[in-house]
Amino acid sequence: MSTYLTFTTRTGTPIELRSFNRAFESHYRRAGVPRIRVHDTRHTGASLLAALDVHPRVAMRILRHSQISMTMDTPVESVES
Repeated sequence: MSTYLTFTTRTGTPIELRSFNRAFESHYRRAGVPRIRVHDTRHTGASLLAALDVHPRVAMRILRHSQISMTMDTPVESVES
């Protein structure tokens, strides 16, 4: 089943936000990483794309920005190797 949703149940229906947040919290606790918001993962993704020198137009599509200015104006953290 193809859908426009990023996260769905196994049957393709929308995931309840509360259920998603509980699962997300469970995963980061199990991984032993500091508490972060789901939205923070977008910034992490943007930072990793910049560190990998991904072309801004490609990053724009991955991040689903509608305008290149949004991608170019998104602050990114430096990633230590």
